[in-house]
Amino acid sequence: MTRPCLPYLPPGRRPRFAVPPGACDSHVHVFGPYDRFPLAADRSYTPVEAPVEAFLAHLDGLGFARGVIVTASAQGTDNAAMLDALRRHPDRFRGVAVLPPETDDRRLDAMTEAGVRGLRLNLLRGAGGERTYRNGVGMESLEALGPRLRERGWHLQIWIHARDLAEALPALKRHGMELVIDHMGRISTREDTPEHPGFRLLCELLHDGRAWTKISGADRITGGEAPWSAADPYARALLAANAARCVWGTDWPHIAYFDRVMSEDAALADKLGEWCPDAATLRAVLVDNPARLYGF
Repeated sequence: MTRPCLPYLPPGRRPRFAVPPGACDSHVHVFGPYDRFPLAADRSYTPVEAPVEAFLAHLDGLGFARGVIVTASAQGTDNAAMLDALRRHPDRFRGVAVLPPETDDRRLDAMTEAGVRGLRLNLLRGAGGERTYRNGVGMESLEALGPRLRERGWHLQIWIHARDLAEALPALKRHGMELVIDHMGRISTREDTPEHPGFRLLCELLHDGRAWTKISGADRITGGEAPWSAADPYARALLAANAARCVWGTDWPHIAYFDRVMSEDAALADKLGEWCPDAATLRAVLVDNPARLYGF
């Protein structure tokens, strides 16, 4: 049985800051139309349809030029919706895929040509070690595909809680791929302080240039409603560690929202404007850093 997700909000206002030309929303998903791109049968949640046309309206509403589409766990290892969007808008989009270990070189080449630049692993576990979502791929895909992905210039994007980062790090770094940690290490502001060892490790990795992070998910790590102030010290610590290793995204269309107030994308962007100490840092996070990481 799957849980239906709440609908995302329609495009609204722009952020309160001046959006720099070439700004990139570096973490979104697209879904459907479901008659063309069905979801995985064994998914744990069901998003509303959010096709590429709706994503374009989302970007245009914010005044953003570019986006990075990440295949979501509800799609399993079916990257078709993401690839269709990339091929239709090659100048505006890049992608991050979820791939089974048996993926062959021909498929990797075609995906690279389409604009895929990363492999996403789902290593998120609950406090008791149980898997949070049914779908996605883990270390088995990295071990099978890592050398070939590195040859093609792909990076490794990890959905992981910071508490598990130290244990996973040796295997994650084995193939020499750039490492991107989702949503500020999915730390919980209600349970963990900015001094949490896993979060401090994430800051050290950024400082030393050994990893990137997405300073996204203020709504997810706080579990609350705007203005998500509890996320402020975490995001600012990551920017202070190395702003040149940070990118940002809305996480549109905000999947796995079941019974709480839906986030407004412009309000999430406004938080980024508060976190960045100056216009140069804001431009780095929104324009320069994603251009380097995703090859725009």
